[in-house]
Amino acid sequence: MRSTRPSSTVRGGGRPRRRTSPVLSAVALASALVLTATACDSGDADASAEPSATAASDDGKLRIPDDIRDRLKEHGIDIDTWRDGAWKDWSKDDWLREANEFINPIIEDLWDPDRMRDAEEPDQGVDEGDLDGDQGVTDPTPQPVQAEAVQPSYHANAPTAGKVFFDSPEGTMVCSATVVQDPANPGKSNMVWTAGHCVHAGKKGGWYRNIAFVPSYNDAGMPTKELEGAAKEEVAPYGVWWGDWAQTSDQWIEQGGSTGGDGAAYDFAVIHVTPEKGGNGKSLEETVGSALPVDFEAPAVPQMKSVTAIGYPAAPPYDGQTLYRCQDRPGRLSIEASDPTMYRIGCSMTAGSSGGGWVATGSDGKPALVSNTSIGPVTSGWLAGPRLGDEAKGVYDAVSEKFAGR
Repeated sequence: MRSTRPSSTVRGGGRPRRRTSPVLSAVALASALVLTATACDSGDADASAEPSATAASDDGKLRIPDDIRDRLKEHGIDIDTWRDGAWKDWSKDDWLREANEFINPIIEDLWDPDRMRDAEEPDQGVDEGDLDGDQGVTDPTPQPVQAEAVQPSYHANAPTAGKVFFDSPEGTMVCSATVVQDPANPGKSNMVWTAGHCVHAGKKGGWYRNIAFVPSYNDAGMPTKELEGAAKEEVAPYGVWWGDWAQTSDQWIEQGGSTGGDGAAYDFAVIHVTPEKGGNGKSLEETVGSALPVDFEAPAVPQMKSVTAIGYPAAPPYDGQTLYRCQDRPGRLSIEASDPTMYRIGCSMTAGSSGGGWVATGSDGKPALVSNTSIGPVTSGWLAGPRLGDEAKGVYDAVSEKFAGR
């Protein structure tokens, strides 16, 4: 995720925030990434912004697809009150959390350059002292690897990378993400891969709101001061793409937490997106010109010689506006003996890089996405991500099949 600048946590940027106590159990590794109890400075949405779930009619009134309107009605949500700010109500009884309850009407122009720049990320740091009791196979802590800045333009050098923005009870938030191929729509994918904690709060919450993807965010690599006056076309040159469906693992929904590690090995998600402004008929993949395959049979850690993690780190010394990458040979990290062992690499990237893709040589010898950034220590130095297996493939296939031929 991005932009929260927890004063002593991994993976955040933006304005300083206080950190919750890092008393995490050995199993607590994972959730530092989801909603933490840490307070977040955040920007409020413009309540007057007009939602445009598709397009306005000739009389200027909002036209919402019937299926979205019906789903909102099912849960007692009126689209007019939602537009006027009802989405900011995070009361437990009204916060939709089940796998089939994802609803995300487009609010046109909600994600303007200032709101994107000020978005923050929930704390996700892990106290390394709490890892001593890990079960299963865990390799020694890797040596830190200094992240290297991706050369602009990002579209030329990392065309599948971008940011996911969303609203949570703590305010505006952000993660990194990757455009991935869609088996049901070859060459025309509208699918994005990120972390589960970037779309759903886990066992104590539900689906985040106003989820949108911006490919090649700040494509020219402009410094923060220049971004303060940048036009939306400079910050989001390939548009803003809203999630019209998102899916994560049942394990993340049931076990993922804000201060515990349950669910970390299943911390992945797929978002299906649609252009905010209606687009020109082109898919996301056609718009950015690329999409990565996802390899669910990537080599085991001992056989994998190298992996590259990419994302927008935001906690100091980074500010969340620049794309970075780390390359290292992965080791193993086990949180629970009953859960899949995670990949772990040395990397100096901090909060904001959560959800970013991990690329390696896949089982067919070609580059493929094999994981995503999930957790890291409070002090930074390494990152860990889930190994993608049957559960991840099930999520991926379900989203692809839902939009087959569309």
